[in-house]
Amino acid sequence: MTQKELLYMEDAIGHEQNLVSLLQDFSNNVQDKNLASFLKKIAKKHTVMEKKLMEIMEGIENE
Repeated sequence: MTQKELLYMEDAIGHEQNLVSLLQDFSNNVQDKNLASFLKKIAKKHTVMEKKLMEIMEGIENE
């Protein structure tokens, strides 16, 4: 991977982390239980995406 691509991956991971944090905060502060559940579900999906991106980076690092 080029340096530019590696920087893009780092940014993407950071964005996923920020999004998960925001979604979790919102889900803890919203009064509507259905909305809170929905936000938690979306946060879990982005946690999975973050883990996948990290696995890709680890695979590249080990090459």
